Amino acid sequence: MTFSKSAAVESEYADALRTLSEGSVHRRFDPYLDIDWDAPELAVDRNDPRWVLSPELDPLGATGWYQNLPLERRIEIGRWRQANAAKVGLAFESILIRGMMQYAMTLPNGSPEFRYCLHEMTEECNHIQMFQELVNRIGDDVPGMRPAFRVASPFIGVAGGYFWAILFIGILGGEEPIDHYQKALIRSGNATQPTLLRIMQIHIAEEARHISFANEFLRAHVARMNPVSTAVCAVAFPIAMRWLADELVKPPKSFARKFDIPDQVFADAFWRSPTSRQILSGFFGDMRTLADELGLMNPVTKRLWKVLKVDGDHSRYRSEPERRLTSVR
Repeated sequence: MTFSKSAAVESEYADALRTLSEGSVHRRFDPYLDIDWDAPELAVDRNDPRWVLSPELDPLGATGWYQNLPLERRIEIGRWRQANAAKVGLAFESILIRGMMQYAMTLPNGSPEFRYCLHEMTEECNHIQMFQELVNRIGDDVPGMRPAFRVASPFIGVAGGYFWAILFIGILGGEEPIDHYQKALIRSGNATQPTLLRIMQIHIAEEARHISFANEFLRAHVARMNPVSTAVCAVAFPIAMRWLADELVKPPKSFARKFDIPDQVFADAFWRSPTSRQILSGFFGDMRTLADELGLMNPVTKRLWKVLKVDGDHSRYRSEPERRLTSVR
């Protein structure tokens, strides 16, 4: 199916794009200028206890099995998991770039979307370098994406450039879990490995623009869609959130084999236990609010959000901390 694009871009949307583009010009980061990789305080110590996974924020870290392991084993697993998360993150950025470039090349001369898309892709290239440098310095030969997603990734990116509304829903589905986890970790005050902390600070700062753009893009374009296209987006929204949470947060089976994680523990961590389901639901409070604002929440799709275990409270404002008690559906 195809979606019809309107040549006219509303003034309010154009103003938002201009603000985002100017932000990319005047406040941007370079992974080799803004991170002093060789500074002693940023040295990567493979035995640093700060690699231990948070029991409040990481679904595997929340399991009794992990918490009862010797410290050395918890460090090893946590270090591998952080390295693999970075590898998965850079692979997701590459898919985003493929899809966004495909979309940008269809835009007419003078489109403010074109300029911002190119700014964002430049920043995502920097993020790829930043994440890969971290993986290299950690030293674990992690695989990154799960095998099926790795094989499909080139085609997903290209297809997304044609089904552009689904592309931007998918962008949010990939960016939100990472952004949510990084913000929650920094807010928690937990001791965090210094290089990882610096990378998260940079990533959060620039992802704020990227997430804002995807939100504004969907607000501007979904309103102009025909009923069939709107219905497709409404169904795609929760599916994309759950699918990409699995791809970005749930490690490959090779991880479980490498560290002898029992099948029951792995299943509970991703996403069978009440604690892990709470973590999964918590990733998407902002997205549930956005879907509601876009008119994509209806009795059918609300049921789908619940079946996929990504339902829950709506955020009252962007990046609201999870201070309210949220019941697990």
